[in-house]
Amino acid sequence: MKTIYAGIAALFLAAAPAAAETDYPQQTVRILVGFTAGTSPDIVARLLAERFAARWGKPVVVEDVTGAGGNIACDRVAHAPADGHTLVMCGNGSLTIAPSLYVKLPYDPVKDFAPIARVFVANNILAVPLDTPAKSLPELVALARAQPGQLTYAHAGIGSSQHLAGELFKSVAHLDIRPVAYRGSTAYLADLVAGRVTFSFVNIANGLPLVREGKLRGFAVSSLKRAAAAPDLPTLDESGYPGFDAVPWFGLMAPAGTPAAVIDKVHRDTVAILGEAEARQKLEVLGIDLILGDPAEFAATIRTETPRWAELIKAAGIKAIE
Repeated sequence: MKTIYAGIAALFLAAAPAAAETDYPQQTVRILVGFTAGTSPDIVARLLAERFAARWGKPVVVEDVTGAGGNIACDRVAHAPADGHTLVMCGNGSLTIAPSLYVKLPYDPVKDFAPIARVFVANNILAVPLDTPAKSLPELVALARAQPGQLTYAHAGIGSSQHLAGELFKSVAHLDIRPVAYRGSTAYLADLVAGRVTFSFVNIANGLPLVREGKLRGFAVSSLKRAAAAPDLPTLDESGYPGFDAVPWFGLMAPAGTPAAVIDKVHRDTVAILGEAEARQKLEVLGIDLILGDPAEFAATIRTETPRWAELIKAAGIKAIE
């Protein structure tokens, strides 16, 4: 009799994860994005939301919660109910860079989240307005040195990869350039095109169309290898700044404590959706390179990259924010 009961219990326990999986989602799922509409994390989140909804039979909505380089959106999800109905497309700016830029973060990147999948990486393009006197990267550097403290670069917020790329560029090129912070990756594009700021490390999803249309001039990309969508643009590493690497990646996360069955389902469906040829091709044209790592890979990346960014931030002399 004990054997029979044990067998029934084993069958019940084996079926429990599947039952939990089929019960999710039970209501509308929200995906928070810390940047404005039209940015790469917003584009990918909306693509996923549309196809999640079709698969799950429940509404999936994207909410752009801008500010603090994406930290506000991540903070809200870190303290949301751990039921999988509130997710975030959180970037390395908030997870591996912010701990060295803020004296006190309102969330712990390791303890407060359940990683689902590191989804994609998107390059940055060092771009200038067409009316800028500098027609090349060496000319931009020369212009900055001739006018210390006069040139400006726009970025998407403290701790964003664009901010860090700008500060690293100042450090390695020994330049005095003033940063100008905006609320999101598209907020400054009009000012950049109009020449009201000197340059920016523009996310490739937003900057490459403007370069192709002749509205901006692109000098280089901020990764160690050339971008597949813009193979003609050299890297900063190739352009005389060895080891320069400042690119944003983004991944889906849930609050810590979210059931493993929910994490597994969202991970599997994310990989399946973005593994489809149509979705992959759509994103590759925008310069978005998919990663689609598993939760363990995501967690390991956070642990290993955080001290590396801390070292770079210290070397660049970037001051922590109170």
